[in-house]
Amino acid sequence: MAAETQSPLDRARRKAFLRLIPVLFVSYMVAYVDRVNVAVAKLTMVKDMPAFTDAVIGFGSSLFFIGYFLLEVPGSLMVERWSARKWICRIMVSWGLMAGLTAFVTTPKEFYAVRFLLGLAEAGFFPGVIVYLTHWFTSKDRAKALSYFLIATPFAQMLSPISNWLLKFGTTEVLQNGQTLVHPKLLGLVGWQWVYIFWAIPAVVLGIGVLWLLTDRPRQAKWLTQEERDALEAELERERQVKTRGKRMGVLEAFAHPKVLLLCAAYFFITTCSHSMELFMPSVIKDWYAMSRDQFTWLIVLPPLLALCGQLFGGWSSDRFQERRLHACVPIAIGAVAMLCAPLTQGHLVLTMMCLMLAFAGFKTYMPAFWSLPSLFLAEAAAAGSIGLINSVGNLGGAVGPSIIGWIKTTTGSYQSGFYFLGGSMIVASTIIFYLGLGAKQKTPKLEA
Repeated sequence: MAAETQSPLDRARRKAFLRLIPVLFVSYMVAYVDRVNVAVAKLTMVKDMPAFTDAVIGFGSSLFFIGYFLLEVPGSLMVERWSARKWICRIMVSWGLMAGLTAFVTTPKEFYAVRFLLGLAEAGFFPGVIVYLTHWFTSKDRAKALSYFLIATPFAQMLSPISNWLLKFGTTEVLQNGQTLVHPKLLGLVGWQWVYIFWAIPAVVLGIGVLWLLTDRPRQAKWLTQEERDALEAELERERQVKTRGKRMGVLEAFAHPKVLLLCAAYFFITTCSHSMELFMPSVIKDWYAMSRDQFTWLIVLPPLLALCGQLFGGWSSDRFQERRLHACVPIAIGAVAMLCAPLTQGHLVLTMMCLMLAFAGFKTYMPAFWSLPSLFLAEAAAAGSIGLINSVGNLGGAVGPSIIGWIKTTTGSYQSGFYFLGGSMIVASTIIFYLGLGAKQKTPKLEA
């Protein structure tokens, strides 16, 4: 009865959440596992292949974002002008194949090549989904829809116990009672190889499934009634008309817009921190505290768990109050303080984990509000291209950060200086967003020239 009393628009909004978000959530979760599982795999890779130092792993992980950078903008425009489901299918199948190939690298150069190709393969997925959500969700729902999609990343990190279990194949484990337990290889392959192979399979399967599970536009959705399709399309068109009232901004013009460039810079500084911590957090805990791999594998679930809660709350609150700026910059600032305090907690596990949890919550909670900012003053191809630009340029921070942290650890033998560098990066990001002059509480922002 409740559904029958809803307006056609409200019914369409509810059905879009239930139909589309679960597919996008699972797809992004698998994508993120494939991107960051090197953080777990490296724990035994470095034993089997001593040439794979922290500097090598950091540089190889950085190359992912160089490949990512090259195809981000074209990928975003493909979603806007062609087909989201076909483009996402292409991305997922190709990244699954590249992720699986990582299992067979034997030299740093091979690792560098595969990580670069993985970046090329995955490029366009994240900004493409951000653009795709604007085809389905009005500004009233956008941050909430983004939060449901974005919590896939902390969920992905919480799956690390599965990767840790796979990691045991072909290793020798010393139990607490002093006994030695030998884990045999599986099909001639060791654990870190199975980490890559295991998570590559669902990417390919889901990629093919996306062709049937996603719908490009509301007008093509057979799972909506005609009345629901018309109501949702009308509301989305009304919002587009508001944003494009007066002069229509082209893609190249949007690229030169000062606010777009500042969003690129802010995202660069925050990803410098977030990708570095996602890659090196297991190594930091292992370096600072003497514990078994099983013990710290469960510990590293805690920061993503708090991040998950933060993203859900941040998306709900941002939509509830129709405010974006403070919902983006305040969590980043809190995370920055936690990063700067973390080195002071070494030797106190509880305090260290509290800092890591707050840091993760900081560089995850901001995302629903942040990715709602471009659509406040851009529309259509200008918005799609700019979202791709922000993500591609910003993710170069994912190339810079891990390389610097890996170099600091290899050079100094410590992660402490790296924490200060990353905390400073987060402060810069928060400051840029605060002074951007965009996203304060208002319902119908006007396009700025």
